[in-house]
Amino acid sequence: MDFTDQVAIVTGGASGMGAATVRELVAAGARVIIVDKNMVMATAFAEEIGAEVLIGDVSDSVFCDGVVDTAVAKYGRLDILINAAGIIARADALGTSDEQWQRVMNVNVSGVFYFSRAAVKVMKAQGKGAIVNFGSIWGGVGAAGVVAYCASKGAVHQLTRAMALDHVKDGIRINAVCPGEVNTPMLASERSEPVTGEMLQRIASTVPMQRLADPVEIARVVLFLASEDASYMTGAMVNVDAGYTAR
Repeated sequence: MDFTDQVAIVTGGASGMGAATVRELVAAGARVIIVDKNMVMATAFAEEIGAEVLIGDVSDSVFCDGVVDTAVAKYGRLDILINAAGIIARADALGTSDEQWQRVMNVNVSGVFYFSRAAVKVMKAQGKGAIVNFGSIWGGVGAAGVVAYCASKGAVHQLTRAMALDHVKDGIRINAVCPGEVNTPMLASERSEPVTGEMLQRIASTVPMQRLADPVEIARVVLFLASEDASYMTGAMVNVDAGYTAR
């Protein structure tokens, strides 16, 4: 897939699946702006691969608008938005504080909405654009012990569908990739026990393919959805889960 001279914003682009997506986009010729809250990690990564970086919080609508404005001011357009930023709280309802609930919703849902709203304004004027949101298999089937995360990803799926219908006549395609178990920092985060090779293998054993995904395996699907090869796709939830939800 060729993204030569296309302009892309990738939120959460300094690590995990976001970083893998940035690498693939840059390799395919895109000009990429990484959005992340981790200044040290994001700056080092951007310098390594030749991308730009803007540091801030995706739950701040003013920041989101500013990133899109910056992209347009520098490059004159915005072709692709990848909403990869996300966080998790590993707790059931009784164990989830108000602060945890609100923070997960602010980042995982509001961040997607704010950035998508800002991008759509530009893409509508262009008559063309692609947005790929990071949903999750847990936004469709649910899971125990991650109630806020599941609810947030279900909201992302519905946001994707609704916005896809709203803007299909504007030439904007909006889809979501829904990863399964992927070997990323988020997979290891917020756990009550140390993350060991044995633990990762236990998680992998719950997957029909009996292994965790590498982030690049998700990133390549993201690039497909953002490309003209997916020109007849909008409003789709694309599971990339090694058969997890096929059961």
